[in-house]
Amino acid sequence: MFSNYFISRYIHRNCQILIVGGGSGGCSMASKFAKNGQNVIVLEPNEMHYYQPLFTLIGGGMKTLSQARRPTKTVLPKSTTWIKDKVNAFNPEGNSVTTTNGDTINYDYMLVAIGLHLDYDKITGLKEALDDQYSSVCTNYSSDFVEKTYKVMQNFKGGNAIFTLPNSPVKCPGAPQKIVYIFEDFLRKKGLRDKANIMYNTSTPAIFGVKKYANRLEQLCRRRNITVNLRQNLININSSKNETTFELLDEPNKTITMEFSMLHVTPPMSPPEVLKKSKLSNSIGFLDVDQFTLCHKEYKNIFGIGDCTSCPTSKTVAAVAAQSNVIFHNIINSINGKPLLKKYDGYTSCPLVTGYNKCILAEFDYQLNPLETFPFDQGNELKSMFRLKKDILPIIYWNVMLKGYWNGPESIRKILHLGTQ
Repeated sequence: MFSNYFISRYIHRNCQILIVGGGSGGCSMASKFAKNGQNVIVLEPNEMHYYQPLFTLIGGGMKTLSQARRPTKTVLPKSTTWIKDKVNAFNPEGNSVTTTNGDTINYDYMLVAIGLHLDYDKITGLKEALDDQYSSVCTNYSSDFVEKTYKVMQNFKGGNAIFTLPNSPVKCPGAPQKIVYIFEDFLRKKGLRDKANIMYNTSTPAIFGVKKYANRLEQLCRRRNITVNLRQNLININSSKNETTFELLDEPNKTITMEFSMLHVTPPMSPPEVLKKSKLSNSIGFLDVDQFTLCHKEYKNIFGIGDCTSCPTSKTVAAVAAQSNVIFHNIINSINGKPLLKKYDGYTSCPLVTGYNKCILAEFDYQLNPLETFPFDQGNELKSMFRLKKDILPIIYWNVMLKGYWNGPESIRKILHLGTQ
């Protein structure tokens, strides 16, 4: 009797499309499918939805955290079913998932949109330093800590200011250096620039992956006396001594220790454990999709969007927007027994904020070729691109993209370039 009661309390649900994750990709796709009449379930545990591209500006004191968040229930279409839970296991052979509450959701198609996990524990002392409100260690990569960055900036009196990019894939890989340029501009405005030794310590072999923008950023760093240390990976923080240790990636077993007065850390990141342990992941834990159709390589009724996928492009909201149109048409085609005709070209964008009123708008594709929207050189620092980043893109996000109407700037680019791109 007890056993039967125990089993019956679990809920079994069915849907045409299950979306696992309610971030940028999950919410945008829920809106697209809901408008098209599909029966959609969204599995998302968080009560609050964040527009993370604003975090850099929050860290620089230009926006507030309240401007970057809205309740999840307000950004999901009312016709979808929101289950406030998270996936516990994928069962692709059975076309189902189980949740942490023990419920089962059966689907015809599944879209995986669960983003990346912040691996604080991969840097010794990082979490403790971030939790300590009096430490000079901060990060823009979490809603829990992003407001601390501006406080650390305001308390800075001089010394080494170090900014890091880890030896792992990260969401918005341009963001770790945006705060460098904002901080440098902040110091100039306060008359403290000559008191600071600013360093950008990155694990990568170049300051940026696209040569055009890398050249401009290198020039910017030389002009503004910012030291760029390549192939250095943060491994340890001693916040009580204000010391940090980096491994030198091109010199095995060699490390270097530095003192700091400010340390902005980009945590290592990886796909959530539930994906890494599943049959859906590739050898390094990412959802194993075809980079063009965004369909899983083995399970043809499973698709992926955003940061958790194996697509070899920078992980940004702009990439999600471009992917969303491809996924929508390919899933609808698959439902109707048609081939997957839409192809994702790897488009992504990184608005590289270089201070309190300028921005380099980097846009590029899988081949790392610039794919710029506007008919002028976006490699220049422009006030117009800063306004786009600060004021216009948030409006597009909340009012257009999350409602399922924004597929990225491809159509605008074709018009402005007279169809040549």
